Amino acid sequence: MKIYVVFYSMYGHTYRMAEAVAEGARSVKGAQVVLKRVPETLSNEILHKMGAVEPQKAFAHIPVCHIEELGEADAIIFGTPTRFGNMCGQMRQFLDSAGKLWLSGKLIGKVGSVFCSSNTQHGGQEATILTFMVSLLHLGMVIVGLPYSFTGQMVVDEVSGCSPYGASTIAGGAGERMPTENELAGARFQGKHVATLTAKLIR
Repeated sequence: MKIYVVFYSMYGHTYRMAEAVAEGARSVKGAQVVLKRVPETLSNEILHKMGAVEPQKAFAHIPVCHIEELGEADAIIFGTPTRFGNMCGQMRQFLDSAGKLWLSGKLIGKVGSVFCSSNTQHGGQEATILTFMVSLLHLGMVIVGLPYSFTGQMVVDEVSGCSPYGASTIAGGAGERMPTENELAGARFQGKHVATLTAKLIR
């Protein structure tokens, strides 16, 4: 059972969540988990101006995903930063190149799931995951979210991401906030949940 965790991260928040998602998926017997990042579309000059080059060195060792590789997976868990309530441009461009996979039906019946990060608590986390799922439905994927059996999404004593649509984290206005243990727990839960359901579908 092959599970891909495919993400884009500019400052490391989504990458940290992707690691937790992968960790959760690996806890399921028989899961072969592959962590991949989507291609960068911005120049190094722009990334320097945005202060993103140094943070990106932390995950430079993660291989870049090629769109046709998605057809090899039994499940794909996507991670993206929020851009105005939608996925980031890098992820959008990556998915926009999936025409051959759509035409051949290579992703039909495979499990798809989404997690994300946003700058603020109400910065479009849920909208980003929901609008992302529209693309996955067009590709014929079976959508899996983050069920309420992960009780961490119901906390009221702290500011926290995560919803029934998928795990999420809040980066803060200047990106100063990294994922909390509760948010990472949600990511691990989602990874394990996806792997568990994928195993059942395969059987």
